[in-house]
Amino acid sequence: MSEQVPLQRALYVVSQFPCLCETFIVREISALIAQGVDVRILSLKPPSRDPIQRESAALLDRALHPHLLRTLTQSLTAIARHPGVVLGSLAAIVADSWRHPVVMVKSLVAVFRGLEHVSWLKGFDPQLIHAHWATYPTTVAWVLGRVLDRPFGFTCHAHDIFIERQMLARKIDDAALAVTISHYNVDWLSHHATPKAEHKLKVVHCGVDLDKNPWQPNGRATATILAVGRLDPIKGFETLIEALGLLRQRDVRFHCRLIGSGPMGDELRQFAHDCAVTDMIDFAGAQTQDVVRGSMNSATLFVLPSQVAEDGNRDGIPVALMEAMASGCPVVSTRVSGIPELIEDSRDGILVSERDPVALADAIQRLLEEPELRARLAARARVRIEHAFDARKEATRLHGYMAEVANGR
Repeated sequence: MSEQVPLQRALYVVSQFPCLCETFIVREISALIAQGVDVRILSLKPPSRDPIQRESAALLDRALHPHLLRTLTQSLTAIARHPGVVLGSLAAIVADSWRHPVVMVKSLVAVFRGLEHVSWLKGFDPQLIHAHWATYPTTVAWVLGRVLDRPFGFTCHAHDIFIERQMLARKIDDAALAVTISHYNVDWLSHHATPKAEHKLKVVHCGVDLDKNPWQPNGRATATILAVGRLDPIKGFETLIEALGLLRQRDVRFHCRLIGSGPMGDELRQFAHDCAVTDMIDFAGAQTQDVVRGSMNSATLFVLPSQVAEDGNRDGIPVALMEAMASGCPVVSTRVSGIPELIEDSRDGILVSERDPVALADAIQRLLEEPELRARLAARARVRIEHAFDARKEATRLHGYMAEVANGR
């Protein structure tokens, strides 16, 4: 048997880089680079105007971004040089998405932004083209793989499988490496996308950098509740605010800090007013990872009441939960999607039913009032993260899968 050659060059396709809320992708790329892989990043959108995380800033010189004129000229050049492959790919995309014109147009634009870099990519010669999110990034990775005659892979997470299933069965079938972040997703895709998912999908957790999330069980505030996440229906922050109102009615002392921005910002602020907890909750907006870590290191407990939204969207396994658990902050969450794979109720944290403000208030109150319980759950949670959600270990597993693909296995 021939010895496996290490993976040397990989291209990552992402929706946007840098992106404030996708630190898990940055950690994965950084871990692969630390293991000797030359990773380049193809961003389908220009950089956002959000603050740039330090980890992302260190990778900026590896990123390729779209340029309007170059997109037009270079993509046409790619079509002229590979007409059969490109036009066939575009036809497949149109056939899959013509009933959804917005998705179709966005897919075509994304593909052209990917084709813009074909000439450069031929020189870089990636052994694998890998995308995060099974939507537009994976569509581009699929097309580039066909144009460059290179294997492609992707990692799927949450909304990209629960809501936007773009050519998903074909992508799973065609991919040299299909990855998802939970066993829940494997089961769901096996029933809703293709039976092949059960055998083809590899589970690689999004993990946390344990060196940057050190164990800090001591010196915490006595009544500070922290919540971190996009202000979106799937996070269940309305349930959290309602639970806070119940705690106030019970004369429980607390202060809550909610870090994040999103479409529900104004609605949640109004709801906090309606629940008479405006003075007890701080809407802190989007913050850098350093600020988030500082808050996790000082909070009494962390709450993320994830829920299935009306449109079927839901979390995968929220990285913010992993980071809180790694830091020594005890957590409360819900039995939604892959979260029970991260947290065993009453062992690594407390789980309650989604959309149940009374159960959530009871769990929060219990943790606020029982320091011994907080300490026990926090200690077990750290062990759980070290065992199954260490970013370096998960990147090593992914690296192994990628190397097998690069070696033609």
